Amino acid sequence: MTNPVIAVIGTLDTKGAEIDFVRARLAKLDAGALVIDSGILGTPGITADIPREQVAEAAGTTLPEVQNAGSRGAAVELMQEGLRVLVRGLYDDGRIQGVLCLGGAEGGLMGAAAMQALPVGVPKIVVSPSASGRREFGPFMGSSDILVMHSVIDILGLNSVARSVFGNAAAAMVGMCRWGAETPASDRPSIGLTMLGQTTPGAMVIAKRLEEAGYEPIIFHANGVGGPAMDAMARDGVLSGVIDFTLSEVSNTMFDGVHATGPDRMRAAVECGLPLLVVPGSLDFFNQGALDTVPDEYRKRPHYKHNPVATLVRVNEEEMRALGRQIAERISTATAPTTVMVPTRGLSLIGVPGGPISDARADAAVIDGLRESLPASIPLEVFDTDINSAEFGNAVAERFLGMLAQSARSRSSSRAYPKSHSGE
Repeated sequence: MTNPVIAVIGTLDTKGAEIDFVRARLAKLDAGALVIDSGILGTPGITADIPREQVAEAAGTTLPEVQNAGSRGAAVELMQEGLRVLVRGLYDDGRIQGVLCLGGAEGGLMGAAAMQALPVGVPKIVVSPSASGRREFGPFMGSSDILVMHSVIDILGLNSVARSVFGNAAAAMVGMCRWGAETPASDRPSIGLTMLGQTTPGAMVIAKRLEEAGYEPIIFHANGVGGPAMDAMARDGVLSGVIDFTLSEVSNTMFDGVHATGPDRMRAAVECGLPLLVVPGSLDFFNQGALDTVPDEYRKRPHYKHNPVATLVRVNEEEMRALGRQIAERISTATAPTTVMVPTRGLSLIGVPGGPISDARADAAVIDGLRESLPASIPLEVFDTDINSAEFGNAVAERFLGMLAQSARSRSSSRAYPKSHSGE
């Protein structure tokens, strides 16, 4: 790519001069700029290629309605939706190859929302003073590959520091567009596989078997972001199947733990009709912070100090049964080959017999919950081994490879035998 076009997002009533500087710097680097005004109030300081009125319209509303939304937060959410729709459309139409945003708290988050609507691999940079200190970066990153760059100073006026930082951001964006990797594209079918440290040995066995069979395993760290990232790639068509081997995000969500996600976790493979094999790996605990910050009610449970800032707390029998029902509900409408496999001698490294959070009755309860709620169309297979044994990893891989073959035969049959006409 020789002359990329970059979408440059900013609130032009307060960041007009800074956005104009970036536009000029991109031009010096032989790159185009398509300026999008994400401002809500005030008068734009420069002319946008896509004005704020058009952003509001993309959200299904008007700028006056955004301005009268009732709160700053409500107005920002509407503009975020408009930016997501616009930027994704521009990318799908081939009009932009990257996105750069200059913004403070709200401005940076609006630009980040647009970037999160794009596939992994598309260059994305947010420059913000909020990218510093003890702040949560989840709202900026989402489950995407966004580069968040600290502006060092506030974004108000052009000075020597601002020119240096904004110029570097422009150069980084052009460099990524020209010489960076393309969006994910493999010469082999890609399989999503979730993993944590507590399920690493088992996941390694599966990944090796997939490689040997000609598939590309893509491993996602199930830390509250990895699972949603896998789900997003499933929806983007990157994956040909999913082995959800590690479900601690589901147990974390029950307790609002550090790795919590939301109710949509695990649904993407089902919605996209992908072969899906589910294992309740690491479902036996949820994540808390440093041990001295764990609430007393959780410290009374079996727990494990994973590192100085992470404590793993045991899920009890009643909760495990409820989680089994939740998992069954999330995958119950699957139409592609789908299977659940459960080891009975430990769902994690620390959950094996004699381990610090071992509880065989609680582990058995998840099987009860699954049996109560899984439809007859989804097999439940139980193994007398632990999740990280080579025996179990090989069984998972073997079963999943059979499911992929079954799915391929089904697709082939559908193509070979189209819907018959009456009288045939």
